[in-house]
Amino acid sequence: MYSKDGENYFIVDAHVALWDARADNQRNIHGKQFIDCFYDYHRNLSPESEVWPYEDFLHQGGERLMRDLFTEGYVDHAIFQPALLSAFYGNGFGQTEEAFALAQKHPDKLTYNHCWDPRFEQAGLDQLRRDAERFGLKGVKLYTAEWQGDSRGYKLDDPWTYKYLEVCQELGIRNIHIHKGPTIRPLDRDAFDVADVDKVATDFTDLNFVVEHCGLPRLEDFCWIATQEPNVHAGLAVAMPFIHSRPRYFAQIIGELLYWLDEDRIQFSSDYAIWTPRWLIERFVDFQIPADMTEYAPLTTDQKRKILGLNAARMYGIEVPAGLDVAEKAGV
Repeated sequence: MYSKDGENYFIVDAHVALWDARADNQRNIHGKQFIDCFYDYHRNLSPESEVWPYEDFLHQGGERLMRDLFTEGYVDHAIFQPALLSAFYGNGFGQTEEAFALAQKHPDKLTYNHCWDPRFEQAGLDQLRRDAERFGLKGVKLYTAEWQGDSRGYKLDDPWTYKYLEVCQELGIRNIHIHKGPTIRPLDRDAFDVADVDKVATDFTDLNFVVEHCGLPRLEDFCWIATQEPNVHAGLAVAMPFIHSRPRYFAQIIGELLYWLDEDRIQFSSDYAIWTPRWLIERFVDFQIPADMTEYAPLTTDQKRKILGLNAARMYGIEVPAGLDVAEKAGV
């Protein structure tokens, strides 16, 4: 929990990962390109005091994650959103076994989401059923630009993707997190386009589609979709660090999201380990939209509470301590 000026905030970091991008796990040059691109985002958007050495960035491990998120980072609960990237990394980029073991050891602090790829067709569907039972899945993370064989991405409205979403409905996996953000070398920019969110959100109204990175740099496209589809949510991973490097740009992002979606469909994410949550939370609680940006209303404390944790807690059924829920404060 984070406290400032007599106000308490329940924190859910809705997008974290454990990864292994060390040289001995890189399958080819693309593995190095990918983690180097991550590191460029980390180095260029972080305060100087928060920049990690490159070697530390390649691999963190569970012990460091627990310290960075929960001991030092104010986080009350975090949700793993893994990427497989088996075309680039021999043992996969996201560390499934270590992340799931941590979630089993600390169920009050961690939720494990898994990933699937519709290009595995029926074999992948069978695996999804096994994964849902093993991991107790409430959500999945999709990486539509991931490479597989000669394919360099897929769409949410592809026929096989629909079959996977239908199985998610059947299994009660209601939260579909989708990377729809800046391109990452060597992945293709257009494979992250947000247009396919519109169709699946219309056709699967009992699923929540959390668009990670809120569609950046396609923020306007995302907002026009999300305002019409009440089951589309915005994840702030990647958007958050602009609070330091380009605060007026961040003000525009959060202002547009609040205008089109309102504060109930926006989720805080540090995108650990690209960034650590502590400084992002501190900056966001202190942040206010500049007075001359009059097209946007000021940020309220209750809006910040919802974004920092209450929205994701509601989506995942995470218990919020007494006195910290906005609805409770309002007597609802």
